Amino acid sequence: MSPLGPPSPRLCAPSAPNSLARGGASAFVALLLATPCAVYAAPSVAPDAGTAWLWGGLLVGTLLGVALSLALARTRRVPPVVSEAPGEGRFRRFFDKNSSVMLLIEPGSGRILDANEAAAHYYGYPRAELTALSINAINTLPPSAVAAERERALQEERNYFNFRHRLASGEVRDVEVYATPIIAEQGQPLLFSIIHDITARLRAEGALNAERLRLGNIIQATRVGTWEWNVQSGAMVINERWAGICGYAPEELAPVDVTTFERCTHPDDLRVVQALLERHFSGELDHYSTEVRMRHKDGHWVWVHTRGQLIERDAQGRPLRMAGTHADISERKAVEARLKLAAGVFTHAREAIIITDPLGTILEVNDAFSTITGYPREEAIGNNPRLLKSGRHDESFYRELWHDLQHKGHWYGEVWNRRKDGTLYPELLTISGVRDEQGQIQHYIALFSDISLQKEQQRQLEHIAHYDALTGMANRVLLSDRMHQAMSQARRREQLVAVAYLDLDGFKQINDQYGHEVGDQLLVSLAAQMHAVLREGDTIARLGGDEFVAVLIDITESTQSVPILARLLESVAQPITHAGLQLKVSASIGVTFYPQGDEEVDADLLLRQADQAMYQAKLAGRNRYHLFDAEQDRYVRGHHESLERIAQALRAGEFVLYYQPKVNMRTGAVVGSEALIRWQHPEKGLLAPGEFLPVVEEHPLAVELGEWVLNEALNQLERWGEMGLQLPVSVNISARHLQQVDFMQGLRNLLAAHPGVSPRKLELEVLETSALEDLAQVSSLIEACGELGVRFALDDFGTGYSSLTYLKRLQADQLKIDQSFVRNMLDDPEDLAILEGVLGLSSAFRRQALAEGVESVEHGRLLLQLGCELAQGYGIARPMPAKEMPDWVRSWQPDPVWRSQPTFSRDDLPLLYAGVEHRAWVRELAGYLRGERIEPPPLASSLCRFGYWLSGPMRARYAGQAAFAQIEQLHRRVHHEGERLVALQRNGQGEEAAQAMVTLQGLRDQLLAELEKLAPQG
Repeated sequence: MSPLGPPSPRLCAPSAPNSLARGGASAFVALLLATPCAVYAAPSVAPDAGTAWLWGGLLVGTLLGVALSLALARTRRVPPVVSEAPGEGRFRRFFDKNSSVMLLIEPGSGRILDANEAAAHYYGYPRAELTALSINAINTLPPSAVAAERERALQEERNYFNFRHRLASGEVRDVEVYATPIIAEQGQPLLFSIIHDITARLRAEGALNAERLRLGNIIQATRVGTWEWNVQSGAMVINERWAGICGYAPEELAPVDVTTFERCTHPDDLRVVQALLERHFSGELDHYSTEVRMRHKDGHWVWVHTRGQLIERDAQGRPLRMAGTHADISERKAVEARLKLAAGVFTHAREAIIITDPLGTILEVNDAFSTITGYPREEAIGNNPRLLKSGRHDESFYRELWHDLQHKGHWYGEVWNRRKDGTLYPELLTISGVRDEQGQIQHYIALFSDISLQKEQQRQLEHIAHYDALTGMANRVLLSDRMHQAMSQARRREQLVAVAYLDLDGFKQINDQYGHEVGDQLLVSLAAQMHAVLREGDTIARLGGDEFVAVLIDITESTQSVPILARLLESVAQPITHAGLQLKVSASIGVTFYPQGDEEVDADLLLRQADQAMYQAKLAGRNRYHLFDAEQDRYVRGHHESLERIAQALRAGEFVLYYQPKVNMRTGAVVGSEALIRWQHPEKGLLAPGEFLPVVEEHPLAVELGEWVLNEALNQLERWGEMGLQLPVSVNISARHLQQVDFMQGLRNLLAAHPGVSPRKLELEVLETSALEDLAQVSSLIEACGELGVRFALDDFGTGYSSLTYLKRLQADQLKIDQSFVRNMLDDPEDLAILEGVLGLSSAFRRQALAEGVESVEHGRLLLQLGCELAQGYGIARPMPAKEMPDWVRSWQPDPVWRSQPTFSRDDLPLLYAGVEHRAWVRELAGYLRGERIEPPPLASSLCRFGYWLSGPMRARYAGQAAFAQIEQLHRRVHHEGERLVALQRNGQGEEAAQAMVTLQGLRDQLLAELEKLAPQG
């Protein structure tokens, strides 16, 4: 044995080491399993815990030992170990003289048997002292860490271990250990290890990684996208922010190349990019920089500042690689656009604009200021707005204005000012303070417009809206307002209001005999005479034709109205001379009083009571007044005729049927008609069902009337059939009639008496609430009618329970949606929701739905958008006599808007709710301004449901459409105007607020018009 270590070892190697070199790292694993060397044999004595790591790695050592020669050749240019066993001298020279740190270790004990000079120098021990140590004294890792490193080396298929060794000085260094088992000449297994110090390399790598992380954090913090471009191949590398600017995840764009950028870039901007790149590649520009529009994933354009520079050219100077950044500048562009818009607004606005300093000195004005006031810009700058003062406002007005500016920062209202030529004009003025970051006023901005024309138009419109065009008297609108004021005043003062309904006697004969021109002149003269006999504070209004209403206030007892009523009768009875004609009429007056004890009475009911009393005055002989008996009315209210009189009318044939068409609004088909009973009263004229049916509701007469209606409807079906008109007719059946035990037999008898009528032409309508009173009976009746061919419909559907159970049991063919929901759906979101729910039920249960109460084109349009095509109502046709139906059916055409109106999908239904919601919002605000609500609706644009739709579902679905931005702007303007009106109301300027509702309604209509553009087009 050598004095420096064990006998010269021989290396155990595979028969074909070059194949290992060719096979690479993966071949090591195969070698591990194939090498039949003695090193696989376990030592005769099991290793203790301190050296267990070494034996545990023995198999790996076999693998790595063969790689030693390759590692030496690669890292230290040492010739690879050959398969033959080297001689002792040869190995010793290799071992001692090598500059690499080398150790020979006994596997069982871990003792260092030999170390070369490079090892002694590296570890700082004399060579003899180093060979007396165990490897455990140098290796600082615990056994568990050694085992983990061994497993990692196996998994990663590498031929070295990473350990930490302690030097004699106590310093710990990071090392790579290339270890291989070898066999000494005596057959003793040894571990031959080569150690490389990698501390500096790891520190450099750590510093590099830290720098990379720092740069990555900086890029991420600046929210900048980065890109690298291989100019020759077109391949690009982008970061996550580059893709995120356009709304993508990086994997959605993979593989990324220059065409990715080209596809996303606006064509106009792409041409600019190409021109700039050519100039940069040629050296004309030292870098590339421009602003482009890039298509976002959701369809809108994003403004991006893209910049970059070539970082590599080839030997011929051709561009190879380029790198740069992308920055989202959409917000900056929006700010620039707003600034440009603001400058344009200032210059071109039709409203005058004044900018002053905090003391009121004018700093700037626009052209509109000079146009309105007559003062040129040069004359206004440096002056004070007081040069416009008209003198029509006192000092307190300006004190309050200045107080609001100082405490609220703004003021809004109407002001009278004076032009340079001395003329006065009204203006609508807004003054706002502009504050700095510390909250101090820096400037005031005043905007005003000349509203002289609007004032005059407003005066004319108010007169037209509130006064009768012929007589100059108050009309229905003003009458309603005066009645409400009088009723409120009476309650406060504990007084009475007399409402006198006046109808001229004999006026029709004069009109027929002398013509309408003479009749009109008579009305004008009588109006003047009646007005002259009333007191100041009393009101007289013309309802239309020869009907008038007088409202008498400040009455403590009903008898105080008698002298005034007498004067009215006398004024009307005075002869009127016109064009040589002496005209004479009289008046019948009905009078009622308010309040009426504890009973709730509104203005409409007062008018009906006075109308009834006037009718009694006519029956009593005319040219007189009659006082309404409130006590008797409470006893017989709703019963205009006795049961005996109704029975007499039935026997006398005074009842008639009118027919209201049912149509398909989209196709124009007339699908049926509803038979509606009317009473052709000899004195009162044509009476609606509400005037007499409630009287007989719980009386056998209800059954007789029902039988008459059924028989008359079948007669009419026969007559229409002979004329070639095949039009189904539906008949309303009362609850009492339906509950008759012989109802089905009576129906069979009626059908048998009309053999020319197909039972399918007859449809029975029963109120939903009536059907639910005896569900089992009605269900069996529906089935029995179906066997006859007679169809059934549930009328006023939605007013009862409308439950799934009832729909399942009541097999009605048609559901008629109650008109109360249809009538109010345009401005009541709750009614619209009920309507949508009813339509959903009808669809789910495969029932035909028909909407009642269609009063306008807009009602029909909204129904079609919801998917309801069948309807009836005054907007289509009023009930008409049977003889008028054939011509109406031949000539009727649906509104063109209905024909082209598409049905909305469920995804588009929020558009309908948005429109209705905002109509409701404006209606509620108007109610607040009229004093009908204690609080206004939510004023902030973000708090209303429409605002929620704008920022959520609507934005997600419609943000790409051009109209959407206009809708957002109009929505904010509507709410801003609403806030202004509420401020006026709270400041005691309720009249101005009510007048300004016209502006709010105009903005609302603009908003709804823009909203309409988002709707699907037919």
